[in-house]
Amino acid sequence: MLPGGAAEVHWRRSDRARQVSLRIDPRGGRVVVTLPTKASRQSGLQLLLAHAAWVQARLAALPRLVLFVDGAQVPLNGVAHRIVHIAGGRGVQIADGAIHVSGGAEFLPRRVKDFFRAEARRQLATLAVAKAGNVGVAPRRVSVKDTSSRWGSCTSQRDLAFSWRLVMAPGFVQDYVVAHEVAHLRHMNHSAAFWGLVDTLTEHREPAIGWLRREGAQLMRIG
Repeated sequence: MLPGGAAEVHWRRSDRARQVSLRIDPRGGRVVVTLPTKASRQSGLQLLLAHAAWVQARLAALPRLVLFVDGAQVPLNGVAHRIVHIAGGRGVQIADGAIHVSGGAEFLPRRVKDFFRAEARRQLATLAVAKAGNVGVAPRRVSVKDTSSRWGSCTSQRDLAFSWRLVMAPGFVQDYVVAHEVAHLRHMNHSAAFWGLVDTLTEHREPAIGWLRREGAQLMRIG
């Protein structure tokens, strides 16, 4: 219980954290308190209570949760599609502005999510390989994940990973995020050279960043 009402709190230990911190997890609709290894839970509680008003305001401002259910409107590549359940058959098909999902109703949420993940993997991997080839680099692997705070990542082993939820965003947003991570294949930093390469790989940096700031939380509340 916080002064403004109840809130779900997830307590997390991290050996990399140097101080107690808190953030809002839009996907889970909760606050996450991260504690360094030797920090007490009481220190996290004190920080949480000191910022209770901010936490309550952020939680209240989260977009509504949209589940993968029959009749729901969900975006695919920035375009709204209605989920339509079809009792017979199996599989997922896109037709007439709708996502047609066959099979038992109890399997619909999983099948829609599996479809979105597969589409994200196909589209983002194709885009990443093409952009990397244009500047003479190559990722070792491209995968999709169900992340809560990052749209993409690049490791020192040249592995790229993207949030599957990016497939719900417009194409220009996907283009920027992929360009950002591909640029890290050459520059594992955010130097001027890095941003120069990003701008070589995409012309959508500013509008995409703006879109993600405005709409990104909504994507985390879908599914």
